[in-house]
Amino acid sequence: MSRQQKQIMLLAGLVAVFFYAIYRSNRSPEIAPVVSSADETFRPIAVENPALKLELLERLRKLQYEGAHRNIFSAVAPPPVSAASLNAIPPPVVTPALPSGPAPLAIPATFYGFVTDAQTGVRRAFFMEGESVYIVAVGETLLGRFRLVQIGNSSVELEEISTGRRATLTMEEPNPA
Repeated sequence: MSRQQKQIMLLAGLVAVFFYAIYRSNRSPEIAPVVSSADETFRPIAVENPALKLELLERLRKLQYEGAHRNIFSAVAPPPVSAASLNAIPPPVVTPALPSGPAPLAIPATFYGFVTDAQTGVRRAFFMEGESVYIVAVGETLLGRFRLVQIGNSSVELEEISTGRRATLTMEEPNPA
């Protein structure tokens, strides 16, 4: 068989494979029927009252702004406020100061450094309370009262377990007593 005959046989085989692929793609699927969203019954979104509230729209149309009128796109300063308009402004109402809530969370330990495990990448923070040194990872407790939430490069965040209050400690030099 010559080289040209081999090429013709190969071409004939490729043409046969091509027509077979076209034949297979035009056949209806036998494996599973195609499911479309058109097969489902239509269910509208549940809306309690779809009508427009025209009375609210009308009230907004009639609303007139009564504040100072100034062009916010202008670089020119607004005109000075006249003395008559200053007298028209009522004095501000002074309310007594309310307590701002519980006192800030006091943590009796000092954060003085951290280390990152080279193999696992887990960070552990170093704390000192008096002469005691504590090494704590994220999620572990410090002094039985505080859970370590996060270790940053220069600070840590602790959460008091009983109340859920949080505090941030910044890194300090330890004071050996």
